[in-house]
Amino acid sequence: MLKENLAQVEKNIEAACKKAGRDRSEVTLVAVSKTKPVSMLQEIYDEGIRDFGENKVQEIEAKYPELPKDIRWHMIGHLQRNKVKHVIDKACLIHSVDSYRLAEEINIQAKKKNLVIPILVEVNIADEESKFGISKEDAMELVKQISELENLRIQGLMTIAPFVEDPEENRTYFRGIKQLSVDIASKNIDNVSMNVLSMGMTGDYMVAIEEGATIVRVGTGIFGARNYNK
Repeated sequence: MLKENLAQVEKNIEAACKKAGRDRSEVTLVAVSKTKPVSMLQEIYDEGIRDFGENKVQEIEAKYPELPKDIRWHMIGHLQRNKVKHVIDKACLIHSVDSYRLAEEINIQAKKKNLVIPILVEVNIADEESKFGISKEDAMELVKQISELENLRIQGLMTIAPFVEDPEENRTYFRGIKQLSVDIASKNIDNVSMNVLSMGMTGDYMVAIEEGATIVRVGTGIFGARNYNK
């Protein structure tokens, strides 16, 4: 079942890239494995996937020793400052930096381990009260502040678009964040590149790719619905 799901997602990514005149190699598929057992992750790994996304630090901590070491773990959920030290040497990319205080803590912990940490700034593009992320208006200023932290590298932006029935409804948001990344890139801020745009999930990743996503985060589309009552 997982194999078929993954094949379908791959097919959809190919189709969206083709429609947008993009190369398939421009888009990284992150398999969002939150709440899923190691056995399912291993199955997807065996199909060639190396990028896995988790929402909780404790899930990365638990799964990390159980799975192959060439997996690239993406921290995509809200990160509390007191948990940073547990994930700093395990995540290849932290997608969810939405405050200077969090960035500062990542920098402190990175220094202790002599690491340089790639991060994305999370933007709440639709100004939803229920979601984390800096507002579009304040994103530029936050990027400038974080760029001063020497053990971090800002690689781009991340957003979680609204949950909608029709993915077309999110096109304007994806377009908006793409434009924001272009605006930030044009400022040529030291220590900042806008090469990564992490946007699009199971319901809307094809539209996100058409609007410039370089990372799509697909969970349900690969692993099926989640059981939070475990």
